[in-house]
Amino acid sequence: MASGQAEEFRPVELGGQELPKSDDSKNTASQKEQAPAPPNNTEPHQLNDYLMRKYFVARPGAFEQANEDLTNQIFTKENETVNSAWLLAEVDHWNNEKERLVLITDKSLFICKYDFIMLCCQQIQKVPLNYIDKICLGPFTFPQRSLDKREGEGLRVHWDKLREASFANRWNPFSEALPYTTFIDHPLKNCSEKFSVICQISGFSDSLVKAAQEAHKENPVPGRANGAIFLKQPIVVETYVGLMSFIGNRNKLGYSLARGSVGF
Repeated sequence: MASGQAEEFRPVELGGQELPKSDDSKNTASQKEQAPAPPNNTEPHQLNDYLMRKYFVARPGAFEQANEDLTNQIFTKENETVNSAWLLAEVDHWNNEKERLVLITDKSLFICKYDFIMLCCQQIQKVPLNYIDKICLGPFTFPQRSLDKREGEGLRVHWDKLREASFANRWNPFSEALPYTTFIDHPLKNCSEKFSVICQISGFSDSLVKAAQEAHKENPVPGRANGAIFLKQPIVVETYVGLMSFIGNRNKLGYSLARGSVGF
């Protein structure tokens, strides 16, 4: 379900804030164009404060406003009530990170692309919970000769196992026709008590497994072996060079964050 029409999603402005005054005589043009660098050799809480200022979702009321907008939209369009909301990062089949707000209802999993700068939804992908057949948690692995890499663990959600991903879709970086998706922790997971709860795949996986199993019981799909299984196994990403993902992930291009005088 995509939001291509202005009447479906309305931008919502946060309250204005007074910007701190600065001494223009001490600022150069190059300094204005650059975002403040992260603190080096500092205490963890100082780095967390820096991240909280940098990511727009951490601005007061931003996550709550996004959750409210999407909850109302899903109830109006799909007649479903949101049970839990999570702030995660989605890793596509070309290893590109993208900030996502993920919602779970009794029947569906909604993966939402939300602009936390303009406070409006750009796209929603709906996955029926009773179609989810496998959920895998484990470290990332790449082909033997791959130059690409990624540290840490991921959570891969598979659905519609009867439909194999075609060669064209697997090697198309813009394809959205793959019957699976992968999530990782959001970078804000350690920045506050609120974000530690909603930004980690460990808590999200528990809620998703329970919701999927319940959906299979309530609404089994005819002709299928029903039930979602949870496995701990490596998450394979079939990329070999990964130049674009290296540039994009290093600069966090898939996130709504402050970039000096320009925000993406």
